Amino acid sequence: MIKQTKNGVVLLVHVQPNAKKNSVEGIDEWRGRIKIKVSAPPVGGKANRELTKFLSKLLEKEIVILRGETSREKELLIRGASIEDVKKKLGI
Repeated sequence: MIKQTKNGVVLLVHVQPNAKKNSVEGIDEWRGRIKIKVSAPPVGGKANRELTKFLSKLLEKEIVILRGETSREKELLIRGASIEDVKKKLGI
């Protein structure tokens, strides 16, 4: 679910759009991913933009979607981050 690369940290997430507020819900053991809720709907890339904006503000890093543009299951790159820093800021 989290692995270090030369470019930063790769994070596997499950996104739930249309939530009341943006939040990190913790680890979804069944999927092996971090569950994140976003308030934006999954229309026209709005949920993706909300996800990257929310996480970049929370982690203070640039976020890039590597895989899963049209899926709830996404693979994100957090540029220049360390695993310890990401876990601490996400509270996992």
